[in-house]
Amino acid sequence: MPNPKTKQILRILFILASIGSLYFVPWPLVKAWIRPLPDSVQEQLEEGIEQGFDGMIVYVDQGGKPAEFYAAGWHDRVKKIPAYPQALFKIASITKLYVAVSLAKLVKEGRLSLDKTLAEYFPELAGRIENSDRITLRMMAQHRSGIPNYVDHPDYWTNPPSNKQETLDYALDLPADFEPGESYGYSNTNYMLISDLIDKTVGYPHQQYIQEEILTPLGLKNTYTSLSEVDMDEVMSGYYVGLDQDFKTENNGLMLATAEDVGIFLRALNDGSVFKEGEQEIYTDIYVYEHTGLLPGYQSIAKYHKDIDTIVIQFNNTANFTGYDWNLAEIIYNRVVKIVRRARED
Repeated sequence: MPNPKTKQILRILFILASIGSLYFVPWPLVKAWIRPLPDSVQEQLEEGIEQGFDGMIVYVDQGGKPAEFYAAGWHDRVKKIPAYPQALFKIASITKLYVAVSLAKLVKEGRLSLDKTLAEYFPELAGRIENSDRITLRMMAQHRSGIPNYVDHPDYWTNPPSNKQETLDYALDLPADFEPGESYGYSNTNYMLISDLIDKTVGYPHQQYIQEEILTPLGLKNTYTSLSEVDMDEVMSGYYVGLDQDFKTENNGLMLATAEDVGIFLRALNDGSVFKEGEQEIYTDIYVYEHTGLLPGYQSIAKYHKDIDTIVIQFNNTANFTGYDWNLAEIIYNRVVKIVRRARED
């Protein structure tokens, strides 16, 4: 048993370690989290701009009420164009929701099977993706395949791929992250392959399938599947912390949309109106009903809050990959939801 002197030394070391740890506390995030909640969503966005974001957009759809639109900061900080709610935004991985809906539709039609393997659908990759003969389409859709995420390749950011094949190459000939079906590991590679499989199945680009089966039926006229389809002036600029570059011209192959269009789609996803008979059961088995997105210069959050029957979409055009700006965005988002919930209860 430690003697009194040893106890005293340990106590002092513990106090010193505790004091030293305070140096690493992200105090700006703590301050953003604990400060008093403002009276309105607009005020909260203004606080977000003060905390370092260049521009923010929020869309709120409370079931049965007119939609609410908010914006603060810059649409383009160089040209001094103020942010506005109808701007187009790169929605990044929120795109996966549209791909997953497309997959559910094709499975219901019998054109794809969730139980077939990667090797069956992509025999040319059988020797380049470990366990391809045991990875099912269902596992890929659920991020339970163990296929490495191409963005985790050490060369991905220092030597970015210039086309889809180069992107895929960053996930090939690598050890699996885990045995198929044994764990969960979010991997962009899964959904890139699923998108390619949709192309092969329907005989034309999956973007066209999304347009015909999802966007047009929902009347979404401000959602685009390619940067080449849009007026670039309508695209909100995107900034990476510490760089002067505007990332809006970077073509990543993902979708662009207004916050309103994402909100309309998300409500249709959650209330089931985006589906035909039998499709929603398939979708529920393979994917989620909300999503976030992150690209250089772009962060997005799209969620449905069932307890208050409310969709809240948040876009902000300042990002980095250290985690700080993402954590700040989530803090602001949660505060926006609290403001909306408080207003409903008053």
